[in-house]
Amino acid sequence: MKNSPKIDPAHPWKTDNWYVSHWNYLDEVTKDFNPPPQVKIHDITLRDGEQQAGVIFTKDDKIQIAEKLAEVGIHRIEAGMPAVSPNDEAALREIVKRNLGSEIFCFARCMVPDVELAADCGVDGIVIEIPSSKHLIEKGYKWPLEKAIELSITATSAAKKAGLKTVFFTIDATRSDMDWLLDLVDRVAVEGHMDAFTLVDTFGVLSPQAATYFAKKVKERISKPVEVHFHPDFGMGVANTVNAVLAGAEVIHTTVLGIGERAGNTPMEETVLALLTMYGIDVGIDFSKLNELSALVQKLSGFEVPPNRPFIGKNAYNIESGIVTGWYKNVFESEPTIVYPVNPTFVGHDAPKILMGKKSGLDNIELWIKKLGIELDKDEAMTVLQAVKQKSHDLKRVLSEDEFGEIVREIKA
Repeated sequence: MKNSPKIDPAHPWKTDNWYVSHWNYLDEVTKDFNPPPQVKIHDITLRDGEQQAGVIFTKDDKIQIAEKLAEVGIHRIEAGMPAVSPNDEAALREIVKRNLGSEIFCFARCMVPDVELAADCGVDGIVIEIPSSKHLIEKGYKWPLEKAIELSITATSAAKKAGLKTVFFTIDATRSDMDWLLDLVDRVAVEGHMDAFTLVDTFGVLSPQAATYFAKKVKERISKPVEVHFHPDFGMGVANTVNAVLAGAEVIHTTVLGIGERAGNTPMEETVLALLTMYGIDVGIDFSKLNELSALVQKLSGFEVPPNRPFIGKNAYNIESGIVTGWYKNVFESEPTIVYPVNPTFVGHDAPKILMGKKSGLDNIELWIKKLGIELDKDEAMTVLQAVKQKSHDLKRVLSEDEFGEIVREIKA
C-alpha cells in the first residue's frame, strides 16, 4: 500500500494528517455500514473525463496522464474508447505497451466489432455499455426493448470469448424500472457474461439515500461484484459514491478534477479523502501525489479548477481573515489539522499563504512585517491595517507585497 497513513484504531478521526468529527465513527452512525474489504479506483479521466465540453487529450497527453495515474497507484485506468478514432486507438495501444502496473481497461458499445477491437488492443478488461431505461431505449435510440437485451448478450459473450474482464454498464439505470433493470442484468449474466456490474447514474439524478437503496437492491439480486459510476449534476456525486461503497460496492469510477460530461464525474480527490478520513477506508494510493496529478490534468486539459476546490484549489489552504490567521499563527506549526481538516502536506499541496486584504487583522500585519523585515509599533500597525482594508475594498482584491510595502512606507514617513 502506497503512502499508507498511520491511524490509531481508537481515534481514527484524528491523525497527524487529518482531523474530522468523531461523530463519524459512533456506533449509532456506522451500525448499518457494510463496506467491502477493499475499494479500488477505476479512473475514467481519459474517456468520460475527456467528454467534458472543450477538453481534448492528444495521444501524448493520454500517455502522460496514464503514467501519472499509475505512479499514484490507481488500480484501473480506463484509457479510452478505441472505436472513437484512430488517435484514441493509438493512445490505448501505447498505454497498454507501457506495462504501467495498473490494469488497463477500455470502453465499448454493445457491439461485437467494438469488443474485438478492444481485445486486439491488448487491454485487460472492457466496460460494455447499453441503455437500460425504457424511455432512452425507445425514444433516444429508437430500438425495441428486446434489441438492447440481445445486443448486451451478444457483446458480453464476445468479451468472454476474447478473455476480457467484462464490466456491464447500464446507461440511465437510475431512471429505469428496478425490476426491468434487474431482469436485464440477470439475463445478461446468465445468457451472456459479466464479471462485474456497474451502478450507473448517467444524469446525476440520484439522492444519497437512493444510492444506498440502489446498491442494496442490486447486491440482493446479483451475485457479482458491484461498481459505481455516478455523475454530480446535483452535486451529489461524492456522497452517492460513498453511500454505495458503504452498501458494499467494490469499485468506484472517478475522474481527476471531476471532469466529464455536462457537470462532470465524481471527483477522485474528494471521494478518496472522504472515504479515508470519515469512514476509515483507505484505497491504498499515494495521497501525497494528488496535487501533482491534478496539476498535470489541469495543464493538459486546459480545465480551470475553482480556486477554492477542496485539497487541490490554489486557495484551498490560503487565509485572508484575521481571526483564522490568529489560529494559524498559534497552532499551524505544531498541530496543522486544528486549522485544516486535512494537512496540506499530506495531499502534496503548496504551503498555506497568509493573504492581506479587507478581512485581514493585526495577526496578518504581524506576520507580513516580520517576513518583510519591517518594524511597526501598535498604533502604526492599526493605521496600516485600516489603510489595507480600505485599499483592498477599493481594488476588490487582496494586496501584493509591493502594495503593502507602499502603505507601510507612507505611514512611517
